[in-house]
Formats: sequence, structure tokens, C-alpha cells
Amino acid sequence: MSVVPVPPLSPAGPVRSAVRVVAAGFRAARAARPAERLSYATGSALVASGLFHLLVFLVAGGPWDGPVSWRKPFTFGVSFGLTLIAIAWVTSYVEIAGRTRAVLLVLFAADCVLEVAGITVQAWRHEPSHFNMTTPADTAIALSLAAGGALLVVVLTWFAVAAFRHTPAGPPEMRPALRAGFAMLLVGLASGAVMIARGVADTRGGGQEAAYHSTGPLKPLHAVTLHAVLVLPALAWLLARTSWRERTAHRVMLGAGWLYVAAAVGALGWGLATA
Repeated sequence: MSVVPVPPLSPAGPVRSAVRVVAAGFRAARAARPAERLSYATGSALVASGLFHLLVFLVAGGPWDGPVSWRKPFTFGVSFGLTLIAIAWVTSYVEIAGRTRAVLLVLFAADCVLEVAGITVQAWRHEPSHFNMTTPADTAIALSLAAGGALLVVVLTWFAVAAFRHTPAGPPEMRPALRAGFAMLLVGLASGAVMIARGVADTRGGGQEAAYHSTGPLKPLHAVTLHAVLVLPALAWLLARTSWRERTAHRVMLGAGWLYVAAAVGALGWGLATA
């Protein structure tokens, strides 16, 4: 495990505490294994790519919504980058063989690059990235994105099973946060699989536009649940560095978990209502 402990935050010395936290972050980066460093660097590059395409959107304009939009390389770049960084971090608390974890992280990093690259290339070509079978090139990209999605499901499910099979390491708040985060992540993967299956079926029967709109109701749920594996463990990390009692921190963590469930239900309801 490559978990590096961080001293508790001190209300009496916020500047000193912040310096200690930053220093601990640098120590953690230095102590990270090669697969982790690769994941952090790749995730950061993907986030930078997403932010660059936000700038492209602001300069070039165009629609924000729809199958062809600069929104897609922006949101996918940031989302995949943050998820890759989060997985590399939170799996350091999961009991899993070091070599197995390294292989899975490298596969996940490569898959994230593949997904973002395919979406980005199609944005610059002004072509839909998903469910687009118009030309051989479009078909190859669409099928590679679908295959990459299948690999994502395998890798992330493997990590999720490991998180539930063995008690995660770290402070007490991290254990329910990790398991709740991975449970929500599985919901996000399931909703993504449903969208792909439905989109492919609608593409064959009614065309790309019909496929794009038919997957709309699940998009908010998919987006919200995918990032629980970052949000909830990050909250647990912060709670572990407060002076609160363990029981209080546990209640806050439990409440945050239920709030996230409510947010996911709300996202699904909003998607269904606005589709």
C-alpha cells in the first residue's frame, strides 16, 4: 500500500497546517509507485485537455448540447482525468496484489486515453463520436469507444469487488466512503452500459439523432454516480484530519452518503423529466 499519513489540520495554525498537508502530498507523490505516477500524470493531462477544449468552445462557439459539440471533449476529458486520478488514489486503500493493481491501473489509464482521444478526434472532425456508423472511420471510432467502455466496466468492477471483499485500509471514515463510492460507481457503469446498448439498437433502427436523444434520460445519473468514488473518499480524507470525535465523523460520513444517493435519485428524476 502507498498510503501516506497526513497530520491532522490544526485550527490554531491554518497556514502551518496547510503547509504540512502540501508537504505530505509531495511525499505521497514521491512514494507513489510507477503505475500510480503514470495514472496521476495521465489524469492531469486529460483534465488539461478538457479545459483546453472549454477554451476552444468559448472562442469558436457552437452548440453546447447535441451529438456534435465542444462540450464533449471538455466534459469527457475532465471527467476521465479526475476519475483516473481518483482510482489511482483510492485503490491504494484497497487490499489487492500490487502487480495486479499496477496492471489494472495501466489498462485503465490507456483506456481513458483511448476514450478521450476518440471523442476529441470526432469533435475536431465535426462528427458524432457515439453511435456513428456513417463511414468506415466513424464506425471504427464508435466501435473502439464501445470496446473501451467494456474494458472500463471490467477494470472498475474488479476494483469494486476488492473493496467489498476485504476491509479497506486507512481511517475509519474511509471504509464506508470507499464502499459507497464504488457502489455508486457500479450504478454509473450500469447506466452507461444501458445507454450504449440502447443507443446501438436505436442507431440501427432510427438513426443517430434518435439514438442520441434516447440515451438522454440516463446521462445525469451516469455523470453524478461516476464521481462518487472521488467525492466521498475525499470527504473522508478531510474528516480524518479534523479534531471531531469518531462518532461525529461517522455520522457526517453517513449523512454525506445518503445525500449522494438522494442526488443520484434526483439526477435520474431530472433526466426523465427533461428528456
